[in-house]
Amino acid sequence: MHVRKGDTVVVIAGNDRGKQGPILRVDPAESRVVVEGVNLRWKHKKPTQKDPKGERLQREFPIHASNVMLWDAKLGKGVRKRPAPEVAAKAAKPAKKKKQ
Repeated sequence: MHVRKGDTVVVIAGNDRGKQGPILRVDPAESRVVVEGVNLRWKHKKPTQKDPKGERLQREFPIHASNVMLWDAKLGKGVRKRPAPEVAAKAAKPAKKKKQ
């Protein structure tokens, strides 16, 4: 999959198009992701002895991974590929000189 748990993504298709948030859960077998604040549905809980009144909870449901794109905060838009690790970290290490 092109996204991981914790990545910030933007939704590119569907009812929540344009919304962005971190990924809470990934299901690679189904190619689905759960994004915070996206695809909210009402979950009805039955009354129990503990909670005799019951309740309605609003929670996030999965969307297909193809409907999200990685969000790059530096560019302020969605990107197709994950940004490369910092090149500066490699440049900080001095290169070893080969013996001739």
